[in-house]
Amino acid sequence: MTDAIVFRELPTACGRRIGVATLNAPAALNALSLTMVDALMPRLSAWAADPQVVAVLLDGAGDKAFCAGGDLRELYQSMRDCGSAPNAYAQQFFGREYRLDHLIHTFPKPVLCWGHGIVMGGGMGLMAGASHRVVTEKSRLAMPEIAIGLYPDVAGSWFLRRMPARLGLFLALTGAPMNAADALFAGLADFYLPHERKASLIEALSLTSWHADGTTHAAQLSHVLETLRDDTPPSESKLRIHFDAIQTLMGHDDLPDIARRLAACTASDAWLSGAAQNFLKGSPTSAALAFALWRNVPHLSLAQVFRNEFDASLGCCAHHDFAEGIRALLIDKDRQPRWQPAQLDQVDVSLLEDHFRPRYTGAHPLADLV
Repeated sequence: MTDAIVFRELPTACGRRIGVATLNAPAALNALSLTMVDALMPRLSAWAADPQVVAVLLDGAGDKAFCAGGDLRELYQSMRDCGSAPNAYAQQFFGREYRLDHLIHTFPKPVLCWGHGIVMGGGMGLMAGASHRVVTEKSRLAMPEIAIGLYPDVAGSWFLRRMPARLGLFLALTGAPMNAADALFAGLADFYLPHERKASLIEALSLTSWHADGTTHAAQLSHVLETLRDDTPPSESKLRIHFDAIQTLMGHDDLPDIARRLAACTASDAWLSGAAQNFLKGSPTSAALAFALWRNVPHLSLAQVFRNEFDASLGCCAHHDFAEGIRALLIDKDRQPRWQPAQLDQVDVSLLEDHFRPRYTGAHPLADLV
């Protein structure tokens, strides 16, 4: 079998090394599986502890995607098997994935993520915490979980909340796709490089003499990227163009008011009107969860966010909409999910609260994250 992750170490001019981890499931758009997570975690930890490793590069095999999201088929089967009962596989999947994401956010060395092609869901979780995030002309980013009955997890409630104004709330509720210019504008990316320059970047990294002082490595990596960057992405940012309209749609009031404005959206621009339609077709419970997390996150640390999302994700596995959304998109592929409840005004407080109640015994499985 082909390894799900290909690891290698890039030698540099000073004798130090750069760790390279390549997601290697191009036929599945490098969807993040538990096998990948379990391979990445110990290798990243080893590179973090190795004084001769100066930085890490994360990328994806193939030309279509860095990572199109989590591998949901086995998770779907676990939901079918467990129903509302404790789901051991879901605990393992989300627990290990969130630990990996947290490690990237807190990694003691520079992490360069080459976000070429599709970057969605679990792929966003890997990319968001990297110190140096690169997008290309083919980058297509999104947090489209509302369409499958989930919500923007993998610390989505953390990084979406830190976007300008209410752009993050708009993206959480609509799953609107972003291009490279959008990612730069929203703070989800740091550099734009044409994909054809990747080989030149790797060569430049290899030819660099990295200082003995590890505190300078992030700046050195930035300087290398600056020499190759392009300040003109090929497409304009829809988020920038529609910034004022998005703020009006999101407002400063409650979710039912936002829902009414999105339902009444008659924008001539296909991207903005399509985003509104995504919301209307999405899971009402997912919308309510995303909004609840949006309101609560400013008072939480990153570790608390991961613990909160772990509880909410297990709640989604125990309720109807997540399995139904996967069924409609990936299993039966009829794209006709039957949400329960079907209307936003039917999502009551008790249903939301039940998503956040502990579904494990003893201490929180992520209690040690700080």
